[in-house]
Amino acid sequence: MLKKGSKLNSILTGSCPKCQEESMYLEKNPYKVGKIFEMHETCSHCGTRYKIEPSFFYGAMYVSYGLSIAFGVAAFIISNVFLGLGLIHSFIAIIATLIITFPIILRLSRNIWISMFVHYDKDWKSHKR
Repeated sequence: MLKKGSKLNSILTGSCPKCQEESMYLEKNPYKVGKIFEMHETCSHCGTRYKIEPSFFYGAMYVSYGLSIAFGVAAFIISNVFLGLGLIHSFIAIIATLIITFPIILRLSRNIWISMFVHYDKDWKSHKR
């Protein structure tokens, strides 16, 4: 179990980075593609605004790029080195991996991006707005 208060907990669960009491997303399942971007405006527990400024999550595109590279490299190593597939089949594995994990990468990149700017506050109840 992930320890409450850690960045990893907030990133992997998609919970509020300040209090980690609720999900930032209206729909927890990232594979409901029509609702993948729908987020609460603020946390109902601590009042943290998720869109810190207009177009705040555009920065998550840079994180998404890095995550996509990591997933692609992992798919290549697994398919080519461990499974012994040829280059064409390895590239097909990369493409399939990126298509299948796209919603997860998108959510993870947003979670990482906001966690870089909003930090866990164990005393959030006393600082509630």
